[in-house]
Amino acid sequence: MNAHQQEATDTQTRRGLSLFWRTFILLGLLILGSTVAWLQLFRTQEYEPRILRNAHQIATVVNLTRSALIHTDAIARVSLLKDLADEEDVKLVMREPDDQIRPFGESALETRLANALEERLGPGTVVASSVNQETGLWVGFRIERDSYWLQMDPDRLRPMDNSTWLVWLGLAMALSMTGAALLAGLINRPLKKLSLAASQLREGQFPTQPLDEEVSTHEIREVNVGFNRMAERLAKVEQERRLMLAGISHDLRTPLARLRLETELSVPDATAQEAMAADIAQLDDIIDKFLDYARPDHTDLTPVLLAAVVSRCITPFKSQSRMKIEVDLPEDLQVLADAVELGRVISNLLENARRYGQSVSDGITRVRIEAQVQDLAVLLRLSDQGPGVPQQNLQHLTEPFFRGNEARTSATGSGLGLAIVERAVQRMGGSFAVANHSGGGLTALIKLKQAL
Repeated sequence: MNAHQQEATDTQTRRGLSLFWRTFILLGLLILGSTVAWLQLFRTQEYEPRILRNAHQIATVVNLTRSALIHTDAIARVSLLKDLADEEDVKLVMREPDDQIRPFGESALETRLANALEERLGPGTVVASSVNQETGLWVGFRIERDSYWLQMDPDRLRPMDNSTWLVWLGLAMALSMTGAALLAGLINRPLKKLSLAASQLREGQFPTQPLDEEVSTHEIREVNVGFNRMAERLAKVEQERRLMLAGISHDLRTPLARLRLETELSVPDATAQEAMAADIAQLDDIIDKFLDYARPDHTDLTPVLLAAVVSRCITPFKSQSRMKIEVDLPEDLQVLADAVELGRVISNLLENARRYGQSVSDGITRVRIEAQVQDLAVLLRLSDQGPGVPQQNLQHLTEPFFRGNEARTSATGSGLGLAIVERAVQRMGGSFAVANHSGGGLTALIKLKQAL
């Protein structure tokens, strides 16, 4: 596995929740915890003490009513009962043995409040939520031999319904989570733009739209300004590199052409002339390799008939007697690629096999080219029967200027052949790897998207 494949595997392994969801979940948990803590604090420090105080006030009202009834005559007692009903919404009726009673205390807190009233009013006190099918807050007490019911508004003592709590809690959580989503988006948006721009820069596509340098956040503004300046400088360096390579190519090709002409005219020995011409051709080929390696990363992909490209590439090698090529490709198999780039890739691999893939037994280079479809992708294999490459050198074969001449034949190129192949395949959205063949020799593996 080469470095780019390892990097892709590591990225998939580390892939998890995005920054937006991480921030949103953390803010949501913080808000949820704060809300629950606030509700518990309100319940223990404010809500329950307030209900207990109301219970004590109701007990005081009952005691005052009982004392007033004890110390007033019959005529004044009638007037007192009327005033209590009109002014305080308090109704006093006689308590009968056959009254139908529903005890007050549907929840633990209500039971606690009823017990507090009974303790404060003394033995024989009854607290009910319904008497004879009439709902309310009923407090039963005795005055000497008589028993009375004192009816009051139940909301004075009854805690808030659970449904009400749930409504308010749901509303608070909905508003809080909406705010958390907006806040997470506000934090994530500039970082997402920066991540996208960095990805484009990593792939050699310099961002056409610079990052916002007028953003209000000071830290984000400084990062955007620094990134824009870095991108501008890298773009300028890339442009200067291309101009330099183009200039070197132009400046070197001219004297090489003159040397070739002078060699053919001035050297009488045909063997020496041929050797000098071969050296000049090798220099010219090395220049081409440098230019191919420095080629821009952007490539337009179109459906390409794989068999046709391979057929064009193997034509120059068919005339060589010490090279045998076997092709096993479906005639209608198409890949998404650039035809010129794909042709360079296959030609480079064939040239690499011609130079280093000779069989140890008879010195003939045998190359097999085959392809198969796997999950909407095309896997193209080019295998030779040469001596192969030591396992520790395989991962370095695609590095620029690395030449594995320890296990293969003598290396006379620039060491850019496989590096050019890898970059070209990556520009076409594919992957490239090399491996030793089980039967001997080296296998080049190219994976491209299938054109449907």
